[in-house]
Amino acid sequence: MTFTTTQIAKPQTASFYKDLEFSDESVVITPLLNSDFGKEIRIAFKEGQVMKEHKTKFPITVMTLRGSIEFGVGEETYILDEGEVIALEGNVMHELKALKESVVRLSLHKGDTVERVKGVLSL
Repeated sequence: MTFTTTQIAKPQTASFYKDLEFSDESVVITPLLNSDFGKEIRIAFKEGQVMKEHKTKFPITVMTLRGSIEFGVGEETYILDEGEVIALEGNVMHELKALKESVVRLSLHKGDTVERVKGVLSL
């Protein structure tokens, strides 16, 4: 009897808290994972920092890991405290403002780019 072995890809790991940095100039966007199906991004906000209104053609999920974020969608405002999450379809305008020092997890579609997210800072 002959057995074949299948190569199993080594899992990717990352920490949203290790090597965490904040900046007085702007939010800090750090890519953490890039898999075949999506991307995980850490966004570190100092209190009062904003990611101005923007959109992506892909769906996103945003989760506050630490702190509190004011998340604006059109005329609606949602307060995302620690552990709270929001999901948006593509092409929905939204804005984020840190109500206090915050760490956010942004889950992107595989087709989206970290460069697009960083480009929001120049709006």
